[in-house]
Amino acid sequence: MDFDWPADVLALRDEAEAFADAATADLECLEDSWLVGYSRAVSEALGRRGWLGITWPTEFGGAGRSALHRFVLAETLIGRGVPIAASWFADRQIGPVLMQYGTPEQQERHLPDILAGRSSWCIGMSEPDAGSDLAAVRTRAARVGDEFVVDGQKIWTSFAATADWCYLICRTDPDAPAHRGMSELLVDMRSPGIEVRPIRDMTGGEHFCEVRFDAVRVPATNLVGSLNGSFGQAMRQLEHERGGIDRLASNAALLRDARTRLDLDDPIVRQEYAALVGGYRIGRLLVLRETLQQAPKAFSAATKTWCTEYEQRVAAFVANRSGSDAVLWNRVARNVCYAPAYTIMGGTTQVLRNIIGERVLGLPR
Repeated sequence: MDFDWPADVLALRDEAEAFADAATADLECLEDSWLVGYSRAVSEALGRRGWLGITWPTEFGGAGRSALHRFVLAETLIGRGVPIAASWFADRQIGPVLMQYGTPEQQERHLPDILAGRSSWCIGMSEPDAGSDLAAVRTRAARVGDEFVVDGQKIWTSFAATADWCYLICRTDPDAPAHRGMSELLVDMRSPGIEVRPIRDMTGGEHFCEVRFDAVRVPATNLVGSLNGSFGQAMRQLEHERGGIDRLASNAALLRDARTRLDLDDPIVRQEYAALVGGYRIGRLLVLRETLQQAPKAFSAATKTWCTEYEQRVAAFVANRSGSDAVLWNRVARNVCYAPAYTIMGGTTQVLRNIIGERVLGLPR
């Protein structure tokens, strides 16, 4: 077998590395760049290079390149801390969902702006009493003529304060079984009745938000897919969310930069570092299985579990080996504070282990 990467994939990686060096030259924090690195200018630069929607079919305006191209591009940009958050959700999830479930009018309206990096999105999924349990969603959308009227509350909605659009999961049939009464709407975040309250985390970041909807009117033409068919569509969306390189490489720059300060003559330090290098390679292979569609159905739960627990190991290792630096406010301390979120966002590890047991291994409930 030929294990070498194609020449054009390696060329893209080299180009992305040069772009990353320029885009991060003045940044103090290189971690979690797909979550906290919000830059409209960088997203528009990605769009001009054809790096957004790089694998989308050409008939939708994409570049039609291979999954490996997107893999090396995302790994390079995230691993080097390029601030891509303004376009990441749209590129990773919203575009693919609209190509699969959206109407031609919705595709024509939204895909070009996503590809150009002009359109920023948030995802209205979690609620105060419906975190990992999506079926417990209570935000209501009642059909009134040619509109849906939305009332309810979302929480932990990343970038709601700066997003142009919200991909909203809401309940459209309160009398249906929990998994069968939800729908998905495209909501203009400038609509009257929307209130956004940023939530400050312990690192000082405010990308998480609480969003309240008070009689927000949404055109019925903004319904995505089938009425009351959201649960299956959302599960497909979570496959895009859970199995990507972003769940592995968020703090890769921290480990890379810590390498120069490690005493690798110490056998214990050397062994711990080697375990992390090996752990990254394992996670990378898991992500590649997802990327190449070689993984079993629902296996993204296993991929995310391994990768996010690995990221927590990186944070702990760098802190343990940084000495007094770990108690000062810097990248090391910030990552220690942020690390618990890795295994919560996108589905908690506990829930994902249940999914692995039930849907991948076929174990009894």
